[in-house]
Amino acid sequence: MLVAQYLIRDLDSAAERLGLRHLAGPIDDRSIDRVDLGTLDRLDAVPAGALLILTGEEQPAPFRIDVALRRASARRLAGIVFTIDLALAETAAALAARGGVPVFCAPDADAAELAKAIDRAVAGGASEAMMRGAQAVERATEAAAGDDASSDGILAAASRALGTTLSVVEDPTVQWSERDAVCIGEVPIGRLTAASPDPATEVAIPVVAALLSRAAQRQSRDRFAPTQSRADLLIELVLTDSSRVEGFVGRAAHLGLPLQLSHVVAWLAPANPSAVHDRAPRTVQPALELFALQLVEERPEMWHFAFLQDDLMLVCTEEHGAPDHQRRVREVAVRIKEQAHLLAGSGWEYTVGLGTPQLGATGLRQSAAEARIAAESAIAAGRRGGVELTDVTGLRRVLLDVYASPISRDLLNDILRPLDELGAERALTAVRTLQSYLAHEGSLVHTGRELMLHPNGVGYRMRQIRELLGIDLDDPDVRFAVELACRVRLLGAG
Repeated sequence: MLVAQYLIRDLDSAAERLGLRHLAGPIDDRSIDRVDLGTLDRLDAVPAGALLILTGEEQPAPFRIDVALRRASARRLAGIVFTIDLALAETAAALAARGGVPVFCAPDADAAELAKAIDRAVAGGASEAMMRGAQAVERATEAAAGDDASSDGILAAASRALGTTLSVVEDPTVQWSERDAVCIGEVPIGRLTAASPDPATEVAIPVVAALLSRAAQRQSRDRFAPTQSRADLLIELVLTDSSRVEGFVGRAAHLGLPLQLSHVVAWLAPANPSAVHDRAPRTVQPALELFALQLVEERPEMWHFAFLQDDLMLVCTEEHGAPDHQRRVREVAVRIKEQAHLLAGSGWEYTVGLGTPQLGATGLRQSAAEARIAAESAIAAGRRGGVELTDVTGLRRVLLDVYASPISRDLLNDILRPLDELGAERALTAVRTLQSYLAHEGSLVHTGRELMLHPNGVGYRMRQIRELLGIDLDDPDVRFAVELACRVRLLGAG
């Protein structure tokens, strides 16, 4: 049979797949021109350039092996394969090396099937490619099935079967539906590539990529499940009424979240000035969560992440009094902010609000309120894409505490709810007018000076506001409640 160039070196590269073991002789670039089945007695009938596969089932006597190697060298055979677990004497190994005869054994192989497999490889046709591709899939599947399965193990098994190195090249733009995509869920990791692509790798790559994706998802779940399981609890803790906070301590301890320690919260909020009502692309959240988890995995602090719609809350927990607590949170938050901007694409800006270190469950809520208001205030003021710290001194700190309680916030919002009938922009203007009016003890002149408005204009606005609210602003208790409601509303509006 006339054949394409298939070398002894190629045969050695495919040895594991074929069940071969090299015993002696050179591994070089000599060509295997054909594959013959035969016995030692008929060696003289085998043509030069052939690979002889011996069909005997018993160990030949040492002198017969020596004679066969001398004849194989003289006839310039490509090599000899024994289909038994051959014990090769030192003299035979020396003869093979000196005579240039590669010697292999395949103890578990059927001689005819082995000859057929190598002949297909020599022919280099589609059937050989399908066979190698199928074997790579089989080996990779076996590697993925073990309890200790890893991506490296799957790659190594498939690479050995294919005779070329498979590797994953990072590519965050790959779509999960592409044939060579390796993803965790729908989060892109990269593409599976072959060092020497051929028809066999084309057959194997889609299946091996899918196996790698499943293995990566399982590894990610095992590594990050404790951190991810705390997300729901964090959201509930931040949004619940302050009277229920202590009830979270036991649940948090069970999930590995020591609420009694010190916490700093960073709040990451997206904004798109050209599409104010749009939500960030849905692919951002899973990819950003994976990036954040991997980013902090080796850091000594304890980290927790939770999404509230499109906003990301980062919580860093440490012992009370840990130095540079807020600075280290800022470093991580900035890295995550930059990644979020890359994932969301042009037009989207992510703003980070930073809270202060606070102790215990109540402190975590306080730090979260500080961080959230800092981010929202910066966005409302047009300072998007930066890092903002909240001024948490004096009255503002008291207001933050009120703002952090959903029940308190709702009660105060109920006072001003009639103003919402004016529309968002006019309602905000009315709240600012009312707050200034009350702060200046009802002086139209001083209120007008602060708002850069004529006193008559202030009076007109206040008559409209009184009619809408239907409350007695001459009552001191009512005035206090309304001013508090105004300040909390304006705090949330930035």
